[in-house]
Amino acid sequence: MSIFKRGNVYWYHFLHDGQHVQRSTKQGNPRVARQIEAAYRTALAKGEVGITERKRVPSFEEALKAFLAWSKQEHRAKPATHARHVTSSVALLRVFRGKHLDKITVADVEAFKTMRLEENSTVRGKVKGTRKETKKKIQPATVNRELACLRLVFNHAIKGDVPVTNPVRKTGAKAYREQNEQTRVLSYDEQTRYLAKATPFLFDVATLMLETGMRPEEVYRILPENVHLAGGYLFNPYGKTSAARRRVNLTKTAHEVLVRRMALVEQTRDALRRKGEKHDVLYLFPHAADASQPVPKVNNAHDRAVKDSKVARFRLYDLRHTWATRAAQSGVDLVTLAAMLGHSKINMVMRYAHPTQEHQRTAMVRLEEYVAAQRIAEAERVAPQTSNAIQ
Repeated sequence: MSIFKRGNVYWYHFLHDGQHVQRSTKQGNPRVARQIEAAYRTALAKGEVGITERKRVPSFEEALKAFLAWSKQEHRAKPATHARHVTSSVALLRVFRGKHLDKITVADVEAFKTMRLEENSTVRGKVKGTRKETKKKIQPATVNRELACLRLVFNHAIKGDVPVTNPVRKTGAKAYREQNEQTRVLSYDEQTRYLAKATPFLFDVATLMLETGMRPEEVYRILPENVHLAGGYLFNPYGKTSAARRRVNLTKTAHEVLVRRMALVEQTRDALRRKGEKHDVLYLFPHAADASQPVPKVNNAHDRAVKDSKVARFRLYDLRHTWATRAAQSGVDLVTLAAMLGHSKINMVMRYAHPTQEHQRTAMVRLEEYVAAQRIAEAERVAPQTSNAIQ
């Protein structure tokens, strides 16, 4: 007989017709626990009790569909998280379709990782619903997001008592190291040339990022009620952490942009009234087809502006990076900079604040001058004491 103690009570476990049986006796006395085990074995042999039938292991597409349905409901307050899962699921479904969860091994996951890194990325095609391949390879960060989604699919199934193990959690299926740190900072000349080629809409988005360090999606989702021009700030209510949900102080240039965008919102509101329509929510940067929704992205306008300005390629997000680096170089301390960027941890600031060689050289000169001044001051303090001692 096989019993073991877990906490203060004994459990028994044994094999019956190839199936593992394990139950708690709810007893702290080993003699009584063995008696309960023996009684259960006897009842099982006589057919008086049965072993709970194992839950059917679903196919990957069934498990993925169940997970995405749960994700949509679970992350309804954070739609971007669910959207990321949907995007990651495309490659996963292409590879694991038709396989049952218990047949997906660590080797399969490793093969998926290798295959994905050898593939080229895709972009949206001219025909709706189509994709076209680019010459750029899939980045490790993309594969890691897909592995994370696969891990969550298995975890969701396991929580539903599906008898499988999670191959992504095995030591062999490790995520790739990501080179996330970015060093692209615009010069003032590049900024001028880029903004000169930007559309009015993109000009305002980019200017706010360069003046406040806000994330693109934070700018897209600005609502009139969160703009406090008299107080010189706007409030960002979005973000996964309390640090992201913050007050953003405005520069004179940012203030001018917001005044212009607020005026456009009022014009839109008046136009809707004349049509007999009414929207309680109107965004400062609205979707082209529906002012009650924020613009999803401005990537196409950004890419055109970069190309037309002949500025070396950079991401829209690098405008936030540029602001952070300039702030660090101007002397803003890291604690304050982290708060202004909406980061909960100071070490996150180091991804954005990269002092230039000139900035580092100037800092060394200041340190040298400080040390020299301290030496002179100390020598002047010591001199009178030495003179008195000689006398």
